[in-house]
Amino acid sequence: MFKKLTPNMMVENVNQTIDFYSKILGFKLVMAVTDNTHEILTEIPKSQTAIYALMKAGDAEMMFQARKSLEEDVPALKDAKGIGGSLTFYFETEDLDGLYVKLKDHVTILKDLHTTWYGTKEFYIQDCNGYILAFAESRK
Repeated sequence: MFKKLTPNMMVENVNQTIDFYSKILGFKLVMAVTDNTHEILTEIPKSQTAIYALMKAGDAEMMFQARKSLEEDVPALKDAKGIGGSLTFYFETEDLDGLYVKLKDHVTILKDLHTTWYGTKEFYIQDCNGYILAFAESRK
């Protein structure tokens, strides 16, 4: 029935989000759409503003769409209270300790490295839009 889930996250600045996810988290830009041409691009010239981006790292895919564009696509979102949401995005990772060392000086850590009661080691950060990202590694 279901094949995959790819969140489409409302953001104020897609270009800034692309920079954060590529430079800080190592995601690759799969495709983007700019506001003035509406053509699909695989890289964005610095002079253009993206309104949508699909990014990927390993098996994880995330979409980011500018508030105005997403509100036009899904009018029910016009009353959305804010960006960031009351949810977390939970990434299963390898080499969690290495990822933590790479990120800790470049992001806001919301919950430091810890081992949960169910045996998973994890930490939480906040991205450039206020979304909460959890990174975890099973200790089984």
